[in-house]
Amino acid sequence: MLLVGLTGGIGSGKSQVAQIFKALGAYLIDADELAHEAVQPERPVLKRIVEAFGTEVLNSDGTLDRAKLARLVFADPEKRELLNSIVHPYVFREEERRRKEIAQKDPGAIILFDAALLIETGSDQLMDKVILVTIDRRKQIGRIMKRDGLLREEAVRRIESQMPQAKKKSKADYLIDGGQPLKTIEDQARRIYEELVALV
Repeated sequence: MLLVGLTGGIGSGKSQVAQIFKALGAYLIDADELAHEAVQPERPVLKRIVEAFGTEVLNSDGTLDRAKLARLVFADPEKRELLNSIVHPYVFREEERRRKEIAQKDPGAIILFDAALLIETGSDQLMDKVILVTIDRRKQIGRIMKRDGLLREEAVRRIESQMPQAKKKSKADYLIDGGQPLKTIEDQARRIYEELVALV
């Protein structure tokens, strides 16, 4: 089994790259998906979020208003830190459980852990290899504005709330340019996947 961390800044195209690796044969564990599960109604994690941030982060049906919570935490580093301290323990416990389950079924598995904050949380040190999806800043801002309906200043604030891309590069074993055409991205991913298969 080979455990590979996949990371990249907001709007880098990391999720698209994850799907390419999945299509090539990697098992995918998505930290975002695990975080979504964690905040479902009646889950202890959601209850703790409401205790920390108040009922205004809930929709009328009791589900989490993710957009409202995002606005709160991206504007305040302390609140972001608090949210991460509530959600991350669940995400990493569940990642470990799923990883062990996959490895038991398929000892030769390449398991891709897709996590935006892989390096920030120190989880890159638990990986056998790390792939970083990079993107030109101008393209990144444009993508986030279009995708999330944000003003330029909001998009910049979200980018700047994350570790700088240059700093992440020193932690990565492989780089993929997420700003390239899809065919080029697929070719980059295929080359890396072939190298990973040879390591198992």
